[in-house]
Amino acid sequence: MPNIKERLDEIKNIIEKDAFYASSSLGGELNFHIFDYEPQDELKVRDYVRTLLDSYSHENSKVKPIEFDLFELILEILKEEKIGNNLLLDKAIEIEATSGTDRLIKALSPIFKPENITKIIKSKISNQNLVLLTGVGKAYPLLRSHTILNNLHSVLDNMPVIMFYPGSYDQKELSLFKSDIFEGIRDDNYYRAFRLVGNI
Repeated sequence: MPNIKERLDEIKNIIEKDAFYASSSLGGELNFHIFDYEPQDELKVRDYVRTLLDSYSHENSKVKPIEFDLFELILEILKEEKIGNNLLLDKAIEIEATSGTDRLIKALSPIFKPENITKIIKSKISNQNLVLLTGVGKAYPLLRSHTILNNLHSVLDNMPVIMFYPGSYDQKELSLFKSDIFEGIRDDNYYRAFRLVGNI
């Protein structure tokens, strides 16, 4: 069974093939992919994504990836929105401190509708041809991975998307943080993505 390094190393072999970008090769399916991994490998995956982005940063690169860290998108919104004279970020910190996380999630849910996040993602894409979604674990439960993917369908056309997912995906169900010692949090059913690399 391949280890995390071997599985990560396989990504370049996949995304450098022309067929990866041709939606026709998927039989008309969405060009969405999930790279699932053991949660304890999170830091290795983060390092890999940084290295991957650097390796394709030269002007003549055929592969032009852009990363969207879902947690960083949350922070970006919280730092830009205001309630009166106060940043929404400060208000969010106050709500969580005084009323708890559940109250904070309820208060912020109208702001973090998946369609709002996907609009931001769409607006930031220019000449890139590959979207990398990271920060899934950090963004939970304010953002749920399956709802983001569902809403990206309508805004990204045939551009390939890779979601780096700390948990397991069996092409039917997403289980966040699933590992040998934790059964995971059932994220939801999701059928429309392909596992990028097999065998965790």
